[in-house]
Amino acid sequence: MNKPINVRFNPAGISIGALEGDNLLDIARNAGVGIAASCGGDGVCGTCKVLIERGAVDGPKGFVLCEEDLAQGIRLACQTWVLTDLVVTVLPGAQAPASIGHLRALVTREEIMAATDWRFAPPVFKLYIELPVPNLQDNSSDLTRLERALESNGIANPLMGISFLKKLPVAVRENNWKITLTVLKERRGLRLTDVESGDTRNSNFGLAFDIGTTGVRGELLDLVEGKVLAQGVEYNGQRVYGDDVISRVNYSGKTGGLDQLQRAVVATLNQLISGMIGHAGVKRRSITHVMIGANTTMTQLLLGLESKYLRLEPYVPVASILPVLSAGNIGLDLDCDVPVSTIPAVASYVGGDIVSGLVGTGIFQRPETVLYIDIGTNGEIVVGNREWMVSASCSAGPAFEGGGIRHGMLATAGAIESFNIDANGAPVVTTIGGDRPRGICGAGLISAVARLFLNGVINQKGKFNIENAKYVRAGEDGAEYLLISALSSAIGKDIVLTEIDIENLMRAKGAMYAGYQTLLDSVDLTFDGLDRVIVAGTFGTHLDIEDAITIGLLPDINRSKFVFIGNGSLLGARLSSFSTELIEAGRSVASLVTNIELSENSSFMENYTASMFLPHTDVRLFPSINRQSGEPVDGDAQ
Repeated sequence: MNKPINVRFNPAGISIGALEGDNLLDIARNAGVGIAASCGGDGVCGTCKVLIERGAVDGPKGFVLCEEDLAQGIRLACQTWVLTDLVVTVLPGAQAPASIGHLRALVTREEIMAATDWRFAPPVFKLYIELPVPNLQDNSSDLTRLERALESNGIANPLMGISFLKKLPVAVRENNWKITLTVLKERRGLRLTDVESGDTRNSNFGLAFDIGTTGVRGELLDLVEGKVLAQGVEYNGQRVYGDDVISRVNYSGKTGGLDQLQRAVVATLNQLISGMIGHAGVKRRSITHVMIGANTTMTQLLLGLESKYLRLEPYVPVASILPVLSAGNIGLDLDCDVPVSTIPAVASYVGGDIVSGLVGTGIFQRPETVLYIDIGTNGEIVVGNREWMVSASCSAGPAFEGGGIRHGMLATAGAIESFNIDANGAPVVTTIGGDRPRGICGAGLISAVARLFLNGVINQKGKFNIENAKYVRAGEDGAEYLLISALSSAIGKDIVLTEIDIENLMRAKGAMYAGYQTLLDSVDLTFDGLDRVIVAGTFGTHLDIEDAITIGLLPDINRSKFVFIGNGSLLGARLSSFSTELIEAGRSVASLVTNIELSENSSFMENYTASMFLPHTDVRLFPSINRQSGEPVDGDAQ
């Protein structure tokens, strides 16, 4: 029998009981200690480094660790099994990001591009009814009295569950048989989801979420007036189980893995719910509907559905269109009968987040040929118009959302969002909100790489020209560029950009650009043949178009064709919360889109390899950038 032991994690100062032979990464997760594990704990990424301060452990000591690390007592948490009481320090590079807690009321702004000609008619509405008070001459049941009243309002045979019936007797008697019903509009009819005493028609609120691989973003909605009351953003709690969808699907196949992933993302949603309703002063009891836009993997993991077949040919999801569920089914901290709707998906790797964006932007209504790009951990691309659409997906990695970057972070207050070099060669940065720098978000990373490239600090391969550059120095992972000194940062240490960071960005942008090229080739289109390019993704809100083109993330075409919409998935989830017409539009769009698998397309890898330069191997594709950087425009880069 394995003996009980105690493990203490620093710098968090958290202690937890465990058993001899338990895995150290699993112990940390159980204790709520965030340790980054990009590969999901398979021991191949080397991100979960810890220092064994005291105690004995076992495991493959040489697994992706150098001799110097081993001599210092550094181990990979995922490959370490505890033998005795232990004191462990989680090294800075392995510490998962803390809670963001970024909440604010939405400042209303005109949508740059959104669906038109839709009627405000939320899927959930409230109905006030005054029932006749029973007496000895009329002592029919509570439900019979309710059904008679509903029939007089044109509602016959509504659906309801046992929990509704449990609430009914108390609710009707609390306020002299005056009640408010919460009613969900389903395809098969109307469902009664809640009953309250008195008139609560003006208290009807919904939640809209975009569940991304890296970040989760939410909005609290007023379903009476059709406006946003609060917003929130948090890192997806599943990040400690892997940076990308493949790692998480793999982890879900481990014993208890699926349950852990499901609980992790639900905990993130509950954290956002608490923050948003607290910020807006809305009662939890008043939330009547939840709408979720998410990629197929995130949707299935949220619902606790078997996901291994998503990554196995022929890549089949459990369902593309899911039934409306209840909050209690998945553990949301709301009334158990609150309906939870999900935006339909197209395929395993083109999910509800993309369909949500296509609906929200109204592409399905327009005759123009549009390239829709959702730039995130899983890059998704659609080309088409109201008559036809073709989609594809490519794994870009988390760099655009700050993942895999030494000082990367989501686009929240204190994130470096733009970068330049002054006349003296010194770095100049701007942060979101004007706060002291805490790290660098995706837009800031793109800005930095673009400016460093145009100023000759890095070459086409993303390597530093050490001899000619100020602020470049030797770091623990090779050459690095000093963006902000410890004295000027909000984290008390230097904020740097490493060659590994640049390489991760180049891989991500290369995958995206290769995806555009391959998808357009499949329908015999070129970039110049597009009427518009819509760029979605939260980091795009802060993105400079010239920077994105400079590094080869976006095509070098007429700038007037570009439209940046921010989080397209959240936009569509919000509008679908306001209109049953747009919910139906989502179903239509999902059936309209034809998906192609880039992994089965031989030209994708060729295009990807060619994209692994700044801005591209074929410099003729970026004539305006090559004029700035001094590169020739009549040949290929060597």
